[in-house]
Amino acid sequence: MKFYRRKFMHLAGGAVALTAVSRIAQADDYPARPVRVVVNLPAGLAPDVMARVVSDPLAQRLGQPVIVENRPGASGNIGTEYVVRSAPDGYTLMAAISGNAVNATLYKDLSFNFVRDIAAVAFIAYTPFVLTVTPSFPAKTIPEFIAYARANPGKINLATVGPGSGPYMSGELFKMMTGTDMVEVQYKSNYFSDVLSGQVQGTFAAVAPSIGFIKAGKLRPLGVTTTERLSFLPDVPTIDSFLKGYEAVAWIGFGVPKGTPPEIIAILNRETNAAVLDPNIKQRFTDLGAVAVPPNSPDEFARFIAENIDKWTRVIKFAGIKPQ
Repeated sequence: MKFYRRKFMHLAGGAVALTAVSRIAQADDYPARPVRVVVNLPAGLAPDVMARVVSDPLAQRLGQPVIVENRPGASGNIGTEYVVRSAPDGYTLMAAISGNAVNATLYKDLSFNFVRDIAAVAFIAYTPFVLTVTPSFPAKTIPEFIAYARANPGKINLATVGPGSGPYMSGELFKMMTGTDMVEVQYKSNYFSDVLSGQVQGTFAAVAPSIGFIKAGKLRPLGVTTTERLSFLPDVPTIDSFLKGYEAVAWIGFGVPKGTPPEIIAILNRETNAAVLDPNIKQRFTDLGAVAVPPNSPDEFARFIAENIDKWTRVIKFAGIKPQ
């Protein structure tokens, strides 16, 4: 009996060793063919553009083409599920975005679990928002805006593109933290003409499409949604400086199917971080109104995702947000 046990343990140990050797060999050969990055939104939107910004320098570093593939639908859930069902071999990546953290709570009947089924690789960049109002609006600062909202419940209209979007969630977080009642007016397309005309009083907008109006004096910026001031809007304070703990950004990073060998994840993490460090790439992000993230580990990105899911879960439950 002891003999058989010793023999089994020896064979089991050998199997573990062979598996480890196989994985190391796989990592040594990686990548041996083109790598795909799946974007779960249509081409031309911010996550797609940012994924393409990183794909070229990443391809140069990996020595293989990095092909961006759009698989939109169901608010991003179709593309995410496609990656979840892909082989965990490092050849299918996903552009993990802030929408995934919102969808994890917003959609109850998903056939996958984003945290359980996607392994974090690297945090790449984030896009801040800025609370802007029409110049005729009486409030000129965040404290004045909060005071006005509290004194006039339901009378401030904020333009947004619908539940789950960055501007919408930024507004709901603000309402939750300030105890104010404001109306989020949903648009299917560009809403700036209504904000500029005063048809709606304000919006939490991405910096890139709003910065031209801000610099022309057509929109008044009250605060940015990051915890630090932005280099491209240095005179605009953070909302956090008046409302401690407030932060809302759209973000992007890379993820892979759970079960991808850690050695391959390490390679992707190292080369993605190096690509983002390139001054030209950082400048391209700045031109897009985004901020490149310093080098980070898969564990750090995973913790960031978990914290985001927890934050938006609380906001979704507080606001009673439902998918549309």
